[in-house]
Amino acid sequence: MSDARFSLEGRVAIVTGGGTGIGRAIAHLFTERGARVVLASRKVENLERVAAELQSIGGSVLVVPTDVRERVNVETMVARVVAEYGQIDVLVNNAGGNHRMNAVEVTDQLWDRMVNLNMRGPFLCSQAVFGVMSKNGGTIVNISSGAANAGAKGLMPYGTAKAGLQQMTRMLATEWAEYGIRVNCVAAGTVKTEGFIRGRRLSGGDPEAPLDNALRRPGFPEEIAYPVLFLASEASSFMTGETIAVNGGPRGG
Repeated sequence: MSDARFSLEGRVAIVTGGGTGIGRAIAHLFTERGARVVLASRKVENLERVAAELQSIGGSVLVVPTDVRERVNVETMVARVVAEYGQIDVLVNNAGGNHRMNAVEVTDQLWDRMVNLNMRGPFLCSQAVFGVMSKNGGTIVNISSGAANAGAKGLMPYGTAKAGLQQMTRMLATEWAEYGIRVNCVAAGTVKTEGFIRGRRLSGGDPEAPLDNALRRPGFPEEIAYPVLFLASEASSFMTGETIAVNGGPRGG
């Protein structure tokens, strides 16, 4: 069977949070599959490093420093992409972050930061690309978390925001199907990113210690990128409004 339906040849794909971890892996895979990639996040030094990596393998890449929490930033980013490439075919809402804290200690500021980054940002980005995608169709892939579907100590604002993101996926998929826009989601488990390793070391833990999932290990960023490619490509043409769990299997395995 041909893998042509997994191709992104000729498509323009925005990857938020594209400077590190999962976003970087998605950007590399999309480039390998023929997409012109737009890297968007706040830290320009990370974006430029990944852009150089993509260019070294022949990729076409545009760096647009963006704070996805701010509407003006997002709208400016989308306008620049349209001016540069004339189209937007794929949006991956990957930018996000968490902060561990007992629920009774959560401040208004932390709550707002988690909701704005993990739920408001993806909505603003999705809303901003609608005007372009509604003309010729497109795909949106949201990156959620296993914390949205199960209780997790210390992650109440983050898990709540990611659960909202999964519901947003279903709502936008329903509203925008008539425009040829598909919206799906990947709920990632623990992934061995720079942040995971740094957090384990700061807490005195071992980044190599087995995890409480069936596979007994964290995932690698590339293992999230492949399901994202599936959802972004025509290989998933009969899917919308769905969330795929990519988490190493049930806890306690």
